[in-house]
Amino acid sequence: MSGDESATPEPSVTLAHDYLLVMRGAERAFAAIADLYGRAPIYTLLYDERGTDGRFAERRVRTSLLQHLGVGQDDFRRLLPLYPVAIDLMRLEQCEAVVSSSSAFAHGVHPPPGAVHVCYCYTPFRYAWYEQDRALAEVSPALRPALRAALARSRRWDLRASRRVDSYVAISELSRERIARYFGRDSVVIHPPVETTRFTPGAGGERLLVVSELVRHKRVHVALQAARLAGAPITIVGSGPDRENLEREFPEAEFLGRASDEHLADLYSRARAVIVPSMEEFGITAVEAQAAGRPVVAAGAGGALETVLEGRTGLFASLDDAEDFARQIRALAELPDDPLQARANADRFSVDAFQRRLDAHVRGVLGAASAAP
Repeated sequence: MSGDESATPEPSVTLAHDYLLVMRGAERAFAAIADLYGRAPIYTLLYDERGTDGRFAERRVRTSLLQHLGVGQDDFRRLLPLYPVAIDLMRLEQCEAVVSSSSAFAHGVHPPPGAVHVCYCYTPFRYAWYEQDRALAEVSPALRPALRAALARSRRWDLRASRRVDSYVAISELSRERIARYFGRDSVVIHPPVETTRFTPGAGGERLLVVSELVRHKRVHVALQAARLAGAPITIVGSGPDRENLEREFPEAEFLGRASDEHLADLYSRARAVIVPSMEEFGITAVEAQAAGRPVVAAGAGGALETVLEGRTGLFASLDDAEDFARQIRALAELPDDPLQARANADRFSVDAFQRRLDAHVRGVLGAASAAP
């Protein structure tokens, strides 16, 4: 455990995460979990040591049979129908507690006999439950019947898998509501960790900034349209299947692809504001922006309602409304520019705070299990 050692011995823990191919929000949260349980083996469907910047190079990382197919971040989605099978075939080593980190499949690991299973859940699998139409729209009409059937199988598997979890931990109130709606399970909320110490509050500049995977559900096109309407220069950091179309549609925008941690920290501190156009379950980008002292213009839904102080560290716009986002971009001139207030708000979501809360919860679940008749 980072920071002060716990007064009681660290329980034997096994960790699981969907796939470790890049270092984005969920992977950074999982890295904090891995640091908390430094001796725990890690199970994941797919692993790319280079893509994860060597972050787990010193750990025991055990992958599924699908690892041998050589699939990476750019094409891992084509294996979606196989992931439930691969998870079911995984055999975890004996331990007291399994801690899974899941936005799709890892919650379905089979804990060894006698172990409790705590799942840190970002969201139930979005394409199977609440973004099925978006998933179908991303494939050719000829493939849609097969994908629809695969998603139906995924939902059935997901429900069975949810019964393998003793305690769900949600990343936000939105995630908590979805876990209840789709799995019929209660959960507690522990906000994800943000590496706030990576950022130094800056005075900002002229350009707006978006940091996002370039996939349709992230709604980057809404931010680009809003910037165009507001006449504001904008930089996009991130990559994904939508990049080519977005670059063609918005030639005035600057597309940088993926950025190193150091470069990203510099981009945050020099941004006029960071735009978060999607409804995030939590939204680490909004917290990182505030850690760098910059305001946020976010969709007024989901996790942003828990991480951004409206009128103080950011502004809210209506989801999917580019004109309203443009209005809020113009309204940035009226927002007090207080980098230190933004940083103080971000520090509520530090790595240390997250690790203390999660470890206390895991120990509580273990204690309740041992006390049960």
